[in-house]
Amino acid sequence: MTTTASRPRPAWAERLTALPRAPRRLGAHPVPGGVHFAVHAPHARDLRLVLLDRDDGAPLAEVPFPAGSRFGDVHAMVVLGLDPDRAHYGYRAAGGALLLDPHARAVPGGERWGERPRYRCAVRADGADFDWQGVVRPRIPTEDLVIYELHVRGFTRSPSSGVASPGTFAGLRAKIDHLTALGVNCVELLPVFEFDETDNTYSHPDTGEPLRNFWGYNTVAFFAPKAGYAADPSAPAREFKELVRELHRAGIEVVLDVVFNHTAEGDHRGPTLSFRGLDAPAYYLLTPDGAYRNLTATGNTVNANHPVTRAFILDCLRYWAEEFHIDGFRFDMAPILARGPDGALLERPPLLEEIAQDPVLADRRLIAEATDAAGADLLGRFPSYGHWAEWNWRYRDAVRRFLIGRPGSAGELATRLVGSPDLYGSRGPLVSVNHVTCHDGFTLADWAAYDRPRNRDNGEGGTDGIAENHSWNCGVEGPTDDPGVNRLRARQVRNALLLLLVSTGVPMLLAGDEFGRTQHGNNNAYSQDNAVGWVDWDLAERNADLVRFTARCLRFRQAHPALRRPRHPDGITPAGWAYPPVSWHGRRPWEPDWSDGSGLVAALLHHRSPDGAEDTVFVAVNARPDATRIEPPPAPAGSRWHRFADTAAEPGRDAFPVGEEPSLDSPASLVLDGHSAVVLVAHPADPSPERS
Repeated sequence: MTTTASRPRPAWAERLTALPRAPRRLGAHPVPGGVHFAVHAPHARDLRLVLLDRDDGAPLAEVPFPAGSRFGDVHAMVVLGLDPDRAHYGYRAAGGALLLDPHARAVPGGERWGERPRYRCAVRADGADFDWQGVVRPRIPTEDLVIYELHVRGFTRSPSSGVASPGTFAGLRAKIDHLTALGVNCVELLPVFEFDETDNTYSHPDTGEPLRNFWGYNTVAFFAPKAGYAADPSAPAREFKELVRELHRAGIEVVLDVVFNHTAEGDHRGPTLSFRGLDAPAYYLLTPDGAYRNLTATGNTVNANHPVTRAFILDCLRYWAEEFHIDGFRFDMAPILARGPDGALLERPPLLEEIAQDPVLADRRLIAEATDAAGADLLGRFPSYGHWAEWNWRYRDAVRRFLIGRPGSAGELATRLVGSPDLYGSRGPLVSVNHVTCHDGFTLADWAAYDRPRNRDNGEGGTDGIAENHSWNCGVEGPTDDPGVNRLRARQVRNALLLLLVSTGVPMLLAGDEFGRTQHGNNNAYSQDNAVGWVDWDLAERNADLVRFTARCLRFRQAHPALRRPRHPDGITPAGWAYPPVSWHGRRPWEPDWSDGSGLVAALLHHRSPDGAEDTVFVAVNARPDATRIEPPPAPAGSRWHRFADTAAEPGRDAFPVGEEPSLDSPASLVLDGHSAVVLVAHPADPSPERS
């Protein structure tokens, strides 16, 4: 036992005994009579356990790993007489910096949001005895899934949220009613693993105020929930479990955005937090001369396919799946996970295969961001092993390009509407996570209000963020009182939402798009812990008509199997069907216009279930400024067309409740106003006037 200079050694430390004991698992775990510690550290000399004061992290005592405690590359011992709740801990090698345990289940020291953290590790995470109250995971069929991407702090941090604990897991829990009323059934949370929000080198250009790393894509501890997101900072794990339990009770799945491509340790300049001090060559991609490869634009790149790192990532995913009942994971910059030790893409990345085939993760969702900062684009080619899905950025760009009138965009929009068979033909459309917006880029309202990003407040000279946004300001840059411009913007937002929710594949909405959330033109709000990055809930009341429109579109999607197919629809008419699964039309039936100048796409989506029930939906969208008259194909025999949605109609009549759609005044013709979309649904012919 070694004392420390900062504080007298406590009496209980005198009674501790360290004995070698083989590791069954890494990390710190209570055992009868003490605590077992095991850490992978093949290059560490004179490795010591450092016991720390629970209140301020001051060193209390150091316990050297005894002779015989090295088992291969793992140092393991049991410390008898140690109460796991009496002290926090870290490691120190050869008198160096204090190191965090990579497998620590709890990492105190960063409870106060915005203050520089003083991290250390706790043996026991709060919530170990958590009562799930019999609530089980929803296990929603993928064809029924609707994802809603949100940032835990930003979702309720604004005073307008009206919650008791804004910016926390508890605050999000208070908004579950909004999610269920809207009709989404899966939330995808931006990073919730412990991160350091003060780790940002940029300052506001006017005030000089330090900016935050608000989004949290700089993980410090992979097994610990973010303490600064807890209303009770002493119990983040328990509070996060309460959130997951109540989301599950409401029928909502939970997907975590996870960052395994880089860590918060940066490059050779540091900081050194854990991995670098324990085994940098195993955890990071290094050049032959020992420099850190920077394929992520963050300073380091995780050596994801090294056996030690593969095991670490799998341990982490299993832990969140088992301990927190998480339903799935979205992997940031996932091509990094397909790279070998030299940084080149591997033909068969072992990590991706192991994740896909892991028995614990077999029923969890795996979603890849199929591009990375080094230029890899694996969209449609990501090694899926029958399990991985992908964020489909080509869907995003196709919808945007068509709706702003870009030449040559009609054909690609059609391909994206039916689940991108050019990308996923053999895998099916349900691996395509369709989205028009996400945390990266403009919000939907800003996409219709800005031609250029307004990122000056990020302190990077306005050079950051996505360069090509395929946006259109509808005639005026930014906010305006012009009623015509505002009507057009509202119509464009509805067009995008409507197309998203009638497309084959899995739709994903960005939080707040359902009521016109704005970031005031900032398309990279990663550093904006303020009104720019926070959801303004006053807009939910101000734009209640848009919330209603979105909710009705979501219920319409759930009511129609023609929109939720597990296979790509084709143009072949099966025996007994009135129409093929998909057919394309134009101003007249069966005459689509795929020319470069086309601004009209019209599709008839038809489905016949095994019991003979038919479902028929007609979608038409006009990207040109002038109104156009089209002739829809006839509704199937015994039915007639009813109008579900018309984005040019006044609020309240822009979309109708399922089953209450009025019949089409003139079934033989349909007028699409400029920049508008219409959706029709076939209902059995009903002579009664109530349906008109």
